[in-house]
Amino acid sequence: MTELPALSGKVAVVTGASRGIGYGIAEALLARGDRVAITGRNEDALKEAVENLGSERVIGIAGKAHDLAHQSEVVDRAMEAFGRVDYLVNNAGTNPVFGPIADVDLDVARKVFETNVVSALGFAQKTWHAWQKDNGGAIVNIASVAGLSASPFIGAYGISKAAMINLTQQLAHEFAPGVRVNAIAPAVVKTKFAQALYEGREAEAAAGYPLKRLGVPSDIGGAAAFLTSEQSDWITGQTLVVDGGIFLNAGMA
Repeated sequence: MTELPALSGKVAVVTGASRGIGYGIAEALLARGDRVAITGRNEDALKEAVENLGSERVIGIAGKAHDLAHQSEVVDRAMEAFGRVDYLVNNAGTNPVFGPIADVDLDVARKVFETNVVSALGFAQKTWHAWQKDNGGAIVNIASVAGLSASPFIGAYGISKAAMINLTQQLAHEFAPGVRVNAIAPAVVKTKFAQALYEGREAEAAAGYPLKRLGVPSDIGGAAAFLTSEQSDWITGQTLVVDGGIFLNAGMA
């Protein structure tokens, strides 16, 4: 059995963490000794994630990110189990539509915003009132390079991530000085969520990246660990682009 690191005394909530980027972030925080509450829609997948991560220091709360009752339950359960919530990582997101924005169903667009933006604000409000307002901490919002420029065929998603970046700035301004708020904007990371962007053509997809590979969840986990560490104590309101250099090639084209 792998020896667990000494407890850091810090606690994080990571949304959408039963797999992919969220799981990679939870791994990174646990590796430095944090305790973590993770969320996900699928109860079975979440239970498996908790078991794999280590149930001694991880709890899982299943539910939909945009559900207000779920948001409250997550923060309440984290406070009950661990007594504090120092860090919030808003990773839960959705992108159920692919095609020209002129044809996007507006009900689908509302769902994208509800999950990707409004839920992040809801979790931030709840962690703020439960712990961070009086005790400080940090928030990391997982945005996307799609929020930094036009993103053909995933326009609704890109617009929601642009809103996430602005939400980051708003929260950073209002929650200062006690709580730092930053965002991470990944390019394509090898997850089930992004599979349609590279499946069957990974070499071709990676060829445009100066670093010649797609991202993996640990790349984003390391960035999130940095932005919730003392090493980033003078950083707030920023968006850290983690993209393998793709923007050096003038965007995602």
